[in-house]
Amino acid sequence: MKLTMLKSKLHRATVTHAELDYEGSCAIDQDLLDAANILPFEQLHIYNVSNGERFTTYAIVAARGSGTIGVNGAAAHKARADDLLIICTYAELDAAEATHFNPALVYLNENNAISHTSHGRLAAA
Repeated sequence: MKLTMLKSKLHRATVTHAELDYEGSCAIDQDLLDAANILPFEQLHIYNVSNGERFTTYAIVAARGSGTIGVNGAAAHKARADDLLIICTYAELDAAEATHFNPALVYLNENNAISHTSHGRLAAA
């Protein structure tokens, strides 16, 4: 059996710009991609905390250290500058892998700088 597990998360990313006239995708600062273990062109699930929109796109690289979170193409209808996003990736794992897998969780401040990270699992009840 395969399970779909959270692979990585950028928590409370602030949209720096939304550009409708673009091919599509989400531009993310290379430092943030590295911290969250997200590859260029990897599928993203984006949850807009500011307006409740949920959409899927893919990652592209923005300049390292820029703090860029740019929502492009049709997805620009679903996010505006200063919206807060949760950006997630998922992985298909078999049940044995899933019990030992730890996602890369990256928490951001209002300037898209990393405030802290976590690679731990949730505590059992």
